[in-house]
Amino acid sequence: MEPGALNLVEDAALAVRLAAAAGRIAQEVRAAGLLHGKALGGGGDCTANAFLVEAIRALRPDDGLLSEERKDTPERLGKSRVWIVDPIDGTREYGEARPDWAVHVGLAEDGVAVAGAVALPDCEGGLVLSSHETHPVPTHTGAPRMVVSRTRPAAEALAVAQRVGADLVPMGSAGAKAMAVVRGQAEIYLHSGGQYEWDNCAPVAVAAAHGLHCSRIDGAPLTYNNRDTWLPDLLICRREWADEVLGIVAAL
Repeated sequence: MEPGALNLVEDAALAVRLAAAAGRIAQEVRAAGLLHGKALGGGGDCTANAFLVEAIRALRPDDGLLSEERKDTPERLGKSRVWIVDPIDGTREYGEARPDWAVHVGLAEDGVAVAGAVALPDCEGGLVLSSHETHPVPTHTGAPRMVVSRTRPAAEALAVAQRVGADLVPMGSAGAKAMAVVRGQAEIYLHSGGQYEWDNCAPVAVAAAHGLHCSRIDGAPLTYNNRDTWLPDLLICRREWADEVLGIVAAL
């Protein structure tokens, strides 16, 4: 085992526990029936975030932290290891009790997503996928499937789908889309409509650990813990599709 590998296994196991617990907390907020609409999304986000922030501060006090629901500070920029979390990715789907929302708990080390977990709390009784509990990605025969936004599929994604003859699979959160590829429910996830680091750090850690291609849509690497947290596009796909998809995007 390489130096540091054991720590990453422990970090991934921690990410699993944190993501699962945050998902249960969000479900409890929803089940209470006191909040509805945007207030429900905000309440679930805020409550799950408070748990994640306090837990990471207590359990990894020397690491940096970046959360969608916490005011960012430059302190994390001086850290090699930074936890990047999204307490509820897909608040609309969460509010509707759909299965395609997620909790992201990722760890970046020197700018690389090295460990993480993505919880799908309303899927199969509480599914959590991890960067260090991997499985072979199921294969698929026939036309490739591409996951796209339920409400605003990106133009680049639609163009790629048309060129490769892909069937579109509308879905909610970024985490759910990425995990659809990990779970063998799709072959390609291409997004160009704008994201932040917390939208894809944990999903990329999990997808990369499962042997999938992960990059920007121009083929550049995805890097984390930047001063500007805007990370507008990404491609997660089976490796046999990567060159073709990147070539189509480059030609658009």
